[in-house]
Amino acid sequence: MQYFLYARKSTDVEDKQVLSIEAQLSELRALAKQEQLNVVEVFVEKKSAKMPGRPIFIEMMARIQKGEAQGIICWKIDRLARNPVDGGQIQWLLQNGTIQHIQTHDRAYYPADNVLMMSVEFGMANQYIRDLSVNTKRGLREKARQGIYPSSAPLGYVNNPRTKTIAVDRRTAPVIRKAFEMYAENKYRLEDIANFLHQNKISTRATRRWSSDGGKPHSKDQMTWMLSNPFYYGHFKYSGEMYEGKHTPLIDKRLFDRVQEVLKLRGKKKALKNSPQVFCGLLSCDSCDSSITAEKQKGHVYYRCTRKKGICTEPYVREEMLDFQLSEILARFVLPPEWAAELNRLADKDEKETSQIAAASVQEMRSKIASLDGKIARITDLFVDQDIERDVYLERRHALMSEKRSLQEQSLLLERDVAVWLEPMREWINEAQALTGIAQSQDYPSKKSSLQKVFGSNLTLHAREARGAPQNQWLSLAQAKTDFPKMGLISTVVRRVGFEPTNAYSGMVYSHHPLTTWIPTRTWLL
Repeated sequence: MQYFLYARKSTDVEDKQVLSIEAQLSELRALAKQEQLNVVEVFVEKKSAKMPGRPIFIEMMARIQKGEAQGIICWKIDRLARNPVDGGQIQWLLQNGTIQHIQTHDRAYYPADNVLMMSVEFGMANQYIRDLSVNTKRGLREKARQGIYPSSAPLGYVNNPRTKTIAVDRRTAPVIRKAFEMYAENKYRLEDIANFLHQNKISTRATRRWSSDGGKPHSKDQMTWMLSNPFYYGHFKYSGEMYEGKHTPLIDKRLFDRVQEVLKLRGKKKALKNSPQVFCGLLSCDSCDSSITAEKQKGHVYYRCTRKKGICTEPYVREEMLDFQLSEILARFVLPPEWAAELNRLADKDEKETSQIAAASVQEMRSKIASLDGKIARITDLFVDQDIERDVYLERRHALMSEKRSLQEQSLLLERDVAVWLEPMREWINEAQALTGIAQSQDYPSKKSSLQKVFGSNLTLHAREARGAPQNQWLSLAQAKTDFPKMGLISTVVRRVGFEPTNAYSGMVYSHHPLTTWIPTRTWLL
């Protein structure tokens, strides 16, 4: 009688195997020599038997059915099968005599034996693997409830084998944080982010199947997954449920939300816009409201109406003339140094007064967070009692946890910087002071950016003349400079109505010529 020797070890639970492949082969060869069994071939497989479809096992069984061997030598019967499909095949071939003998290290199986004993052994092997799966999943869920992500660490983190937790990777974490910041600016594509990571030595890894496939930039889908992974701000999703993690976040939720907005925006395909010259996109035609385009003729750049809305008689204007006009307009919104000093003094005073208000706001946020904790606990109880469906529970819990995280970050920011709302004011003061140099320079991009801040989309071109209505604080600044001789510094800079303009000045239009400044006769006072 000829025998096949079969040795198997599950690669996914190597640390729980009783004997290694080498040990099995050594013991089984000694057993075959002792029992004088003729081994014609050895089959070695490194794959779990919990599911049907093992290629080495399938090949061995096919050759047995062809008559190449009549017996099997294995360490234990569960080495052959841990699922009812493979177990049933072995039992059937043993009963009909195709397999005449199965020898393990502690017993032998023959066609005449009681089938109940083998069925019980195969059933126990199958139940063991099922219990192992259930217990493992339960342990992973408990680990997730404790705030520990029970899986491989994402980019920027590493798995700590000693503590069984996830820690920040000091080398890659700053790069991942920078990638989020870059994408939030809405200036970079997913391919650009992947290339940025690749340049900083964060690339794909080789796999067992494709050992030479590593060291390449990540795909767009991998970048989308990374940028939309809540793990980076402190939460993680496991088995469809959101958990609060104990790991160190790489970014705050505000940055994460900005990235999600960019992902959503870039998910919609938009037509590419061509801006051949710097002032394109800054002005519109005063007559027909079409956009202004530019073209080069005889070495000079000319701006004109696109006439996309019909016939328009507005003439061309040379770039040099347009630049002169825009510089003259911009110079009118320069903030005098003494005004800037007074506004900074008032901002410093407000910063001191807001500390008391901030304390009350933080306390209110903490109350809301406690209320959200109560709601999360109640909805969890409803789900455990089977009063609501799983989908409704997961959706509601995710929303509550997201709201809680936002409040936690708002509270933290408010405690850390109670006067953060004053920063835009200080930035505007600096920008208004810097307009002197920008207006006198030939830095067209900076000039365009400053004009967009002052006028928004309100700049028009009429009869070769640029004109427009300034926005909000810029309008107030222009009117304050006009009223200064009458009212004095303090009364001019800080009116009782605040620094925002009243409706009385909402119709003011500025051009490069002082005589074209116009205030409508009909006004609406607050």
